[in-house]
Amino acid sequence: MPDSQKLEKAFQLFDEANSKDPNTEVFKGKSYPKEVLYGLRMTETLNSFMPNASEALRLTARCQHICRWEIPRDRYEMNRAGYLKWRQELKKFHAEKASEILKTIGYETQIIEQVVFLLMKKQLKKSEETQTLEDVICLVFLKYYFEPFAEKHDEGKIIAILQKTWRKMSEKGHGAALKLPFSEKSQALIKKALEG
Repeated sequence: MPDSQKLEKAFQLFDEANSKDPNTEVFKGKSYPKEVLYGLRMTETLNSFMPNASEALRLTARCQHICRWEIPRDRYEMNRAGYLKWRQELKKFHAEKASEILKTIGYETQIIEQVVFLLMKKQLKKSEETQTLEDVICLVFLKYYFEPFAEKHDEGKIIAILQKTWRKMSEKGHGAALKLPFSEKSQALIKKALEG
């Protein structure tokens, strides 16, 4: 199977796995399983942010949240330690799920290992690909999820989240984030967060 066909097959299987998500989100009048929509947004953002991304990075972007609903946040203590444990378990879970799918398509070990490396967020700030993935995750959050999130939380928490998100990003990521079409209210919050 040529590489382009393998990539399309992987995307199809990732989306099929995510289509079982019981959570839905309506976007532009159409209802999607939440994680299918997230995967599509990750692919679209990566294609725009880094059009020449490697195959491993393109695969990772699409399966970043694969079957995430199977490990709910409320299974862990609702504190920082519980949150961090949940995030670590998710990374391992996503890596295992993605590996299984990629093996069935016949991907070589080297690419599967790189996808696992990226899903585990190894060497953030040192690995260019891990950093690019993190930039794309942050850009997707800022473009699609930040404003609904901001409506539900107080200003102090929103500013802290923005500052934390900003710290994770590269200069290239910052440049792309500042071009996003934010509302006036969000622009004011971002300005406040960056000056703080």
